[in-house]
Amino acid sequence: MARERTLAIVKPDAVKRNLIGEVIRRIEQSGLQVAAARFLQLSRADAEGFYAVHKERPFFASLVGYMCSGPVMVMALEGDDAIKRWRDLMGATDPAKAAPGTIRKDLGQSVEANATHGSDAPETAAVEIAYFFRTIEVVARG
Repeated sequence: MARERTLAIVKPDAVKRNLIGEVIRRIEQSGLQVAAARFLQLSRADAEGFYAVHKERPFFASLVGYMCSGPVMVMALEGDDAIKRWRDLMGATDPAKAAPGTIRKDLGQSVEANATHGSDAPETAAVEIAYFFRTIEVVARG
């Protein structure tokens, strides 16, 4: 297995419901490690920049508005095969279709308010982590 990093976001719906600790507990229990963390409020420009890849999609405006609706917790996670492990831990995007025991099944409310975000590939993870953290802020744990 390759040691990787991935971006995790605890989205506004989960932050509002005081679920940051539960998400981090599940991350740590899975064996992944938090290499960087920041609590912040995204501006419209921040959210538009982060989700620019979806700019032409019909859900872009709604997604940007939602991600600006309250604070988020952004984290860089580290571990063996971190991207796949984090995506498996999150579950399917739609909580109704997510496997039992996954974060989105247990904590998500809808496709948009699904509690968490995660990178989908090593290249995406590198870009997404760099969007929120300077290199010096991401600490190797392994």
